[in-house]
Amino acid sequence: MGLLTSLTGAGLPALFLACFLAATILPFSSEALLAAMALGPWGSAALLITASVGNTLGGLTNYVIGRWLPEGKLMRKLKIDPAKAQRWHALVQRYGIWCALLCWLPVIGDPIAIALGLFRVKFVPVTLLMFIGKAARYAVLIAAIRGL
Repeated sequence: MGLLTSLTGAGLPALFLACFLAATILPFSSEALLAAMALGPWGSAALLITASVGNTLGGLTNYVIGRWLPEGKLMRKLKIDPAKAQRWHALVQRYGIWCALLCWLPVIGDPIAIALGLFRVKFVPVTLLMFIGKAARYAVLIAAIRGL
């Protein structure tokens, strides 16, 4: 609990960093810190905006990783089964930018963001939909904690 108390004491910058890291390929969670801060003096809007922007920028880091690396090289480097890669490609081709709404999901959110970049889905719509999905998740969490 000491780390959580320290992070809570660091305020919104710590929340931003936690949410950013949680959305990258690093194994990290932001919900506990947001929940602790929702019980504190910070306003709901400040918490929601800080968490959503940080988490979206972290998710876009995954998008950029996918966009930056050539498709074949990434598949070989990560030792991804070609059949699985083809399924991800078909998913992105079928649902396109709408997949970005699901980037908040645990476990599969990071691969979705990487796939969106890898298969060159347009950046601005991905950014907007990714933000909406992540903000909706945080809004539900804040509302549940604060009884709104």
